[in-house]
This record gives sequence, C-alpha cells and structure tokens, in this order.
Amino acid sequence: MRLAELGEFGLIDRIKKNVAASPSVLLGIGDDAAALVPAPECVTLITCDMLLESVHFDLSFCDPESLGRKSLSVNLSDLAAMGAHPRQFLLGIALGKEVPIEFMDRFMAGVLEQAERFGATLVGGDTCASKGGIAISITALGEQRPELVLKRSGARPGDLICLSGTVGDAAAGLVALRQGVREGFLVSRQLDPTPRVAAGVALAEGGLATAMIDVSDGVLGDLGHIREMSGVGARLELAKLPLSDEYRAACGDDPYALALSGGEDYELLFCIAPGKRGEVEALFAKLALRLSVIGEITATPEVKLVTPGGGVYAPGHGGFDHFG
Repeated sequence: MRLAELGEFGLIDRIKKNVAASPSVLLGIGDDAAALVPAPECVTLITCDMLLESVHFDLSFCDPESLGRKSLSVNLSDLAAMGAHPRQFLLGIALGKEVPIEFMDRFMAGVLEQAERFGATLVGGDTCASKGGIAISITALGEQRPELVLKRSGARPGDLICLSGTVGDAAAGLVALRQGVREGFLVSRQLDPTPRVAAGVALAEGGLATAMIDVSDGVLGDLGHIREMSGVGARLELAKLPLSDEYRAACGDDPYALALSGGEDYELLFCIAPGKRGEVEALFAKLALRLSVIGEITATPEVKLVTPGGGVYAPGHGGFDHFG
C-alpha cells in the first residue's frame, strides 16, 4: 500500500496507535495542540533540526529504521549538550504520495525505538506531501533546573577542553558510504549515532562542566562557538584527539583533517575546571564512556593546534557550514 491509498489522517492514526502514554503529557496526538505537564522547578529547553534527502541522508545508503533513529538522535544530542532530560518531541515530515506504507512503518519504528530508549514522547507534528525528496523536521523538548543548564558561554582561561567518545568516525563513514561500503563501525557511526544524554545530564547535575556543545559540525567549528560565546581562545594537543582504530586505518596520511572538521559524531565537547578532572574521569568510567582531555582554554582569542612534534598544524577548514 502507498501513502496515497492510506491518506494523511490514516497515516496519523497509524502513527498514534504506536505511541506510548507518558505522565508528562496531558494531551498528545489528536488535538490541535499538545498539553504538557512540566516538572516542578524546571525550565523547558527546545531544539529543532531538519534532515533533508540528498543533503543530510541518501536512501541508497540507509534503511528506514536507522534514519528514524538518527532523526531523533540529532535533537536529543542538542538537549544532552545543555544537560537536559528529554521529555517530548514533535515530528514534521514531507514525503511523496507514492512512498510505500512499509517505509513509514519502519521509519516510525526507528523513531519510537529511540524515543523509548531516551524517555521522550511523541506528542504531535505535521505531515504533508512533497513533490521533491523527503524532508524531516523534529522539535524536541527537554527539562532541567535553570541553574544547572549548561551553555556555550561559561568557558574560562585555564579550563580543560574535553571530548566524549571518538571523533572523525562519522565523516570517515560518509566517505566509506560514497565508496560503496555499506557496513562496519564507521558506517554505523554515520548512519546511527548515539546521543550522549546520560553524560550530558550527569555533567550538568554534578556541576562539573563550565561550557558544553555537541560535535555536529566538527570539533573546530563547534569549539569555535564556545570560544565566541565565552570570549576566549584555545590550545589543542592533536596527539590527544580521541581517534578510533577504524578511523586511523581509513584516514590516510593526515589523521587530523576529518577528526577536526568532520561533523555528525554527536559527541560532547565540554570544558571543566582543572580541579574537577578526577570527578569527571570517575563519572565517565562509571558510564563506560571514553574521556579525552585534548587541550586548554586560553585568554587570547585564537586557536592553536599543536602537533605531536610540537609544531603548529594548519587545518584546511574549520567545520561544516550549510551556506559556506
């Protein structure tokens, strides 16, 4: 069956029946607007991301389930970067009338699987027909106590610059996909990233980070946002960049280019006071998540990239920019 046969409201009913109830949702799918129950003494954080066919994803590369999971994950990663607990989300999707119902069933299975994993509830959205490719837009809501919300503007000279996980994998995975590879660690990092929600919440609620952002556009580009908002500079030790074995095997002669400028790893890039290092290391050990201290915040408004031999590295570019 195609979407044209099911119709818009048939599709909405099909989606609604698979959405679990939540105590934070007074009214969900079915009315003109959702009614939500905020947690006591918390503020709501809202983020929105779009994924466009042929810009953010290629259906010859990915299956509907992983596309569904990634569509929500990129929003959950933004909430993680603020230290927020995911609560609800809205889904807007435009797609052709000839798209099979099976595609939407599998896509929604991926979305709702990720939602259940991270405690988020679908409360509404919009569907419409597209004369071009598929367009996906998710608006996610999270909650945190206002004094615990992490921003980009809190970094101070002397802070240590930290990364969760490894970087460069997703960019290397995209290169592999374009070369015909369809499986493996790097490909999974590109198609099905894991938002670091538990780490983000724990860093916020433990008072451990001074500034934080997720790595969506590349380490250099996203560090640039912290630098700009905090009015600081940075010194990075390239030897300390967390690189996976799979990335090292695929990166070619320059191991730093994709690790610094490649996006979509959705790891956390954050700053901590030096005295908090032991607590942060203990936290990441408890979470079984790799932690790397890659540099230091400086007072001068510039970034210095130091090679293992003590030289200065000049990057080709600073990160992804849709209009660059």
